[in-house]
Amino acid sequence: MATAPDKAVLLDHRGNLRPTQYMELNPDQARLGLAFHEAAHAVLAMTYGIHVTFSKVIDWEPEPGAYAVTGKTSFHGVNVDLWQFAEQCAAGEIAHEMYLMAYGLWTPERAAACTADHDREQAIDTLAGFGYLLGRDHTPAGGKSWNAIQSAASRQVGRMWPEIRTAAHAMSEHTQLTGEQIAAMTGLTNPPAPGAVA
Repeated sequence: MATAPDKAVLLDHRGNLRPTQYMELNPDQARLGLAFHEAAHAVLAMTYGIHVTFSKVIDWEPEPGAYAVTGKTSFHGVNVDLWQFAEQCAAGEIAHEMYLMAYGLWTPERAAACTADHDREQAIDTLAGFGYLLGRDHTPAGGKSWNAIQSAASRQVGRMWPEIRTAAHAMSEHTQLTGEQIAAMTGLTNPPAPGAVA
């Protein structure tokens, strides 16, 4: 994609522009890294009973010679364990950093650029809407800390790494995958969409 996507694609759940960080990688490496990020969201969502509509990488040239990449995973679930929903939110940046390590690309600067605060904030806001307390840097009474969620998500990303890797490489090649395509290639089940008639 030579030109920037529609601005709405670049907004977080609050309607704010998601921050971008520079990562010194070539375009193919950067694209694959974002594919790992989105694939982790999709794979953990399915694993936790959340229907995935699609997952994709989006890349463009913000100016000649420059390169930008982001991604989006669309999902919907009802009666989902909200702590698991939060783990799904945390999975993207964890898989992104694991990709850097697995492919010999890790540096402290690149790892820092994997941070996805918008995913953390979506988890905090979503859980708060249901009365669950998720602390950014502490453990609130009766709740959990983001660190605890990241630890649980890291274990699950490690367990599901083969499925995440399969989906990531396919997404990098094809740009967008439906939930059904991800399920077919990984052997997972994409839960029915809420309200779907079997």
